[in-house]
Amino acid sequence: MAVRAVVIEADGGSRGNPGPAGYGAVVRDSETGEVLAERSESIGTATNNVAEYRGLIAGLEAAAELGAAEVEARMDSKLVVEQMCGRWQIKHPGLRPLAAQAAGLVSRFTAVRFTWVPRERNRHADALANAAMDAAASGAAPAGPGKAAAREATVVRATGTDPATTPASWEPRPTEEATRLILVRHGETERTVQKRYSGRGDVPLTERGRAQARATAARVAALAPSVAAVVSSPLSRCTATAEAVAAQVGNPPVRTDDDLIECDFGVWEGHTFAEVREGWAAELDAWLASTRVAPPKGESFVTVAERTGRAVDRLRSAYPGETVVVVSHVSPIKLVLRDALAAGDAFLHRLYLDTAGISVLDLYPDGGVAVRSVNDTSHLTDV
Repeated sequence: MAVRAVVIEADGGSRGNPGPAGYGAVVRDSETGEVLAERSESIGTATNNVAEYRGLIAGLEAAAELGAAEVEARMDSKLVVEQMCGRWQIKHPGLRPLAAQAAGLVSRFTAVRFTWVPRERNRHADALANAAMDAAASGAAPAGPGKAAAREATVVRATGTDPATTPASWEPRPTEEATRLILVRHGETERTVQKRYSGRGDVPLTERGRAQARATAARVAALAPSVAAVVSSPLSRCTATAEAVAAQVGNPPVRTDDDLIECDFGVWEGHTFAEVREGWAAELDAWLASTRVAPPKGESFVTVAERTGRAVDRLRSAYPGETVVVVSHVSPIKLVLRDALAAGDAFLHRLYLDTAGISVLDLYPDGGVAVRSVNDTSHLTDV
């Protein structure tokens, strides 16, 4: 039976941007909140924004099949919402055909309203999208939704890369549209000198570490004439580095973000690699072999990547087209760079990041990423 008004919750994403991608969409009765339909699909290799548009299209198609007249489309993608409302231009050629397809579906309804919602209010669609991304990464189709959860659902399937919707990495991009992240690892501490695992322990900078922070601040000021924000891990080795940077770039207040804190190394905290090898050989081997494995009483890199991804998404949304300095630790920065470069997990154990090293990446509104530099230490030659 047709329903007059529905709410669409849609989401999409990729593991790597571009990377293994998928989308999810949920259609609810706007009065009762009852789930009327679910849609999800793995779409091979694509960008976050392509997957988000595919989720919206799937939701609109499902709403049309249900005979809905009025639709509210809720998404946590500000880009898709703003573009569908006509407030942002659609400059990336890979998104234009998808936006046109969505607009064609919109014309079939009496009224359509687009609403941005925070990710925590889009959990159902986000869960479907993540299952589809997992399937794209593994090459297997995830299990479909249960009967109690939905009246109808498509079969989730993995497909190949769509060259029409996967942007070429060599395509020129207007740099003024990007959100630029200047990633800074904190200065030296006693534990970095001694090569000890330093996670949640609040270890201060050494005298040399403070000198490194001052040199880094001067380098950042030369790289970025205008800085919109300085965001830091809450640990003092980072906030001290961040405050030195802020003093050189116009004194914006240093804002802390708990999602930028170092990995929790659990019982390995304060130990050297050799000590961990001697005391926890099996656990260390398992940890080195999989990012899903955590040190005893610690945190896995998968968990760290989830929270650093949230932090990056917030910065992209909050500072479009601006420059943000992010002061963090070796593990979070490595994970951000891994995802920006669409690299594998082995990257984490092969990349070396010096204390007070600088990496720069640009995040474009269409989901594109350009890594400008990695571990720049040219400013530390005299420190």
